[in-house]
Amino acid sequence: MMIVDFHIHIGRSEMWHSWVFEWAVNNLNEQDRALGPEHILNSIAASQETLEKHLAECGVNYAVILAEESPITTGITPNDYVRDFCRGSQRLIPFCGVNHRLRAHPAQELERLITQEGFRGLKLYPTYQHFYTNDRELYPLYAVAQALNIPVMVHTGSSVFRGAKLKYGDPLALDDVAVDFPNLKIVMAHSGRGFWYDRAFFLSRLHENVYMEIAGLPPQRLLDYFPELERNADKIIFGSDWPGMPYIKRNLEMIRKLPLKESTLEKMLGGNAARVLGLSEG
Repeated sequence: MMIVDFHIHIGRSEMWHSWVFEWAVNNLNEQDRALGPEHILNSIAASQETLEKHLAECGVNYAVILAEESPITTGITPNDYVRDFCRGSQRLIPFCGVNHRLRAHPAQELERLITQEGFRGLKLYPTYQHFYTNDRELYPLYAVAQALNIPVMVHTGSSVFRGAKLKYGDPLALDDVAVDFPNLKIVMAHSGRGFWYDRAFFLSRLHENVYMEIAGLPPQRLLDYFPELERNADKIIFGSDWPGMPYIKRNLEMIRKLPLKESTLEKMLGGNAARVLGLSEG
């Protein structure tokens, strides 16, 4: 079974605000809590080699690596850093971050990052950067992404970090985007976490190119949040949200214990992501 982790953050600890680690320590076991989340990040993601080794130990074949430009809420993991970290890797798939409020020509920058720098997708952070996803200022970005056939991952739902504004996490705004860009592949990170699970589920059922991604959600609660999950097997994508959710292997094991068909697990854990990313499943 191919395993794709669609949601990995990297970066040195100094790139992130202190409150990110104050939250992350709650997700560690007692032994790792003594070392601290900064240690986990800086050791496992110290290099391409160390991260790939960790992913292999967890049984992960491919991982999406995320850049971020959210200076208010979490920090900045520069595109150049992610590009260099992933360069030459067959396992690591770089997604750029383009904060349209920090760029004079964001659509041109996205096109450059994809066509010249090797990025294979875009991650947007509306709750961290304070915009609605159907704001027409974003439409040039969506047009570039659709033309270049790259997926756009969008943070949906809640966040605990300082400065985040939850109203921008409502996935319903993506309905406009999906209608106006019918060939754009949209991945809803966290699947509307907290307030809007039902909306994320419905939108992914309604629109051919809209997907749910389950990073940051406790695996044992997935069927509570999505009682009809099995009906949407073709639209659900696994992500860990590492290092915020630090135990990838455990998450995978817990998902495999859910009362789901083997074919559903194959799609959730890798098949759907492979289709979105254009990976070979062979």
